[in-house]
Amino acid sequence: MTEIISLKDVDVTFHQTKQKVVHAVQKVSLSIEKGDIFAIVGFSGAGKSTLVRTINLLQVPTNGQVSVSGKCLSRSGRVLIGKKELQQERRQIGMIFQGFNLLNETTVIENVAFALRHTKLRDDEIEQRCLELLRLVGLQDKAEAYPSQLSGGQQQRVAIARALANKPNILISDEATSALDPQNTEQILKLLKRLNRELGLTIVLITHEMSAVKQIANKVAVMQAGQLIEQGDLHQIFLHPKKELTRQFVGGSSAAVSTLETLHLAQLTSNEAIFQLVYNVKNVTQSIIVELYRKLGIEASMLYGNVELLNDEPVGTLVILVKGDYVQQTEAVKFLKAQNVDVSRLDERGNLYD
Repeated sequence: MTEIISLKDVDVTFHQTKQKVVHAVQKVSLSIEKGDIFAIVGFSGAGKSTLVRTINLLQVPTNGQVSVSGKCLSRSGRVLIGKKELQQERRQIGMIFQGFNLLNETTVIENVAFALRHTKLRDDEIEQRCLELLRLVGLQDKAEAYPSQLSGGQQQRVAIARALANKPNILISDEATSALDPQNTEQILKLLKRLNRELGLTIVLITHEMSAVKQIANKVAVMQAGQLIEQGDLHQIFLHPKKELTRQFVGGSSAAVSTLETLHLAQLTSNEAIFQLVYNVKNVTQSIIVELYRKLGIEASMLYGNVELLNDEPVGTLVILVKGDYVQQTEAVKFLKAQNVDVSRLDERGNLYD
């Protein structure tokens, strides 16, 4: 695959006052290949939106290097291209946001045409291009409507059409589904996945919604306090997370925590342990609990179970209570990992075990 975005040791620092310095992004390096749907996830304030704005230099990095489509745009805090060339580069990077950013006093087709106002296209060519884009996003019958007459999902489709007006190679989605209800979110994600497939569009997905990541992304990077703490292939990140924050994001942990809270489990004895198991359902064909008892003589009971699709692949999450001494617990973990199962120990409230 061809690298289309490269960030190397990118820093973004804000000097709010002489005494207060905010390190919004710290030494972040990542590589995004052409055709990727690359998700950057993290809680609010992690620095993910600031990071993504460095790709088109809406935010010039304090340090580090930014390259897009093989061209170095910024290095060591300096923009390396002129204003006119930067404008041309930005036209190759479409952006959509949570707030849609539509012009309420103009029609849908005029909103899309707004992105083409500085091109050399004739008026009839602009109209034809806009109608093609509206057909692409399924809104050809809404060309003369106004944004206020559309649902949230339809408004986001208009925003996507406008972002595609200049035929960009890259589309940045910055929390674009956060303001939508589940049904509209599902439709927008399906649209993004189709655009990725049909247009060869590279999509950078900024989100804290793991359901969106699971549905369409193929690569994931996790940010915390301005730093990139983990990145890799979607399945690798979800099935074998290395960092505590990543484990909180993946594998149904929040649902498991809620379930364990309702069980009101007493404090565990030394001969009891709770484990969260995450695995590819296709690779684990036999009952884990049955196999633990049959092969090791270790008793386990299920406290929580779930199966969900991870970019069309079924992934299971199982929380079990294992009964046995330290040696047996260690044997159980070793056995499970040998079955290609990711194992995390939880306390009785469902939190990661210290």
